[in-house]
Amino acid sequence: MARANGKVILLGEHAVVYGVPAIAAGIERGVEASARPAESSSLRIGERSARPGDDSELGRAFAALLASLAAPQLAVEATLELPPGSGLGASAALGVAIARAVLAASGSEPDSARVLTAAAAWEGVYHGNPSGVDAAAAAHAGCLLFDKLTGPQPIALGRELVLAIGLAGPPASTKLMVEGVARLRERRPALVEKALEGIRALVRNAKLCLEAGDLPGLGSLMNYNQMLLSGLFVSTEGIEHCCALARDAGALGAKLTGAGGGGAVVALCDRDPQPILTAWRAAGIECFGSSVPATGAALPR
Repeated sequence: MARANGKVILLGEHAVVYGVPAIAAGIERGVEASARPAESSSLRIGERSARPGDDSELGRAFAALLASLAAPQLAVEATLELPPGSGLGASAALGVAIARAVLAASGSEPDSARVLTAAAAWEGVYHGNPSGVDAAAAAHAGCLLFDKLTGPQPIALGRELVLAIGLAGPPASTKLMVEGVARLRERRPALVEKALEGIRALVRNAKLCLEAGDLPGLGSLMNYNQMLLSGLFVSTEGIEHCCALARDAGALGAKLTGAGGGGAVVALCDRDPQPILTAWRAAGIECFGSSVPATGAALPR
């Protein structure tokens, strides 16, 4: 059985597309996948199924992944533990877990570079030009600084991160949200460049906070990042409401995670996520807790 993590982006989404580093963390919920030899390749994810020749997005993504790995005929099954399209890396986790399962069933070594290349082929069908941060977080444990040019770098955490994750609204298309920021950059380049440089500074300081275990400082930086993302028009009333509820319940910081336009909010907790989860549930917001241990991030072989 192969496995991959879901993810939250603590700081840097959207900016990472333009070369600004982002900080991501793997979460416990993710994807499990298995593969076995078959007469023809197929994929089943819960009630959904596809074959490489299908014209569906799922079929085309599966075909791209198999082609990247030069895989034999395999029947693949995957179990998704994350809500899709909500900024929690469900698509990338599927790509990574399926790639690992395919390599294992093919008798190949679970080489990290091949897994990430296959996951990028999978993600390209859904997101057009993915930054790679989701796949990196899906493949790696712990907390990562991700740069589009240099790839993932582990961050050794000075203190465990306790997170609350809430679904602030219906999922939005990552591809459409990224395209929306690109159009804004064409119309108002000065505004977007100022936001990107602001996010770059926040990420740089957040890395120092993570290493020092300064969670109040990290929470403040997350709040500032949310303000800049709102200025890029990727937040929503639901996201802002979810963030406000979390902060009122004691969260050190709260922001959208992923493309925005709906989807998930991540809140940084001071040891106990229950007050935030209770406040969200009282407001009818689906949510769960997660944590990232203070053991650093181990990159796979």
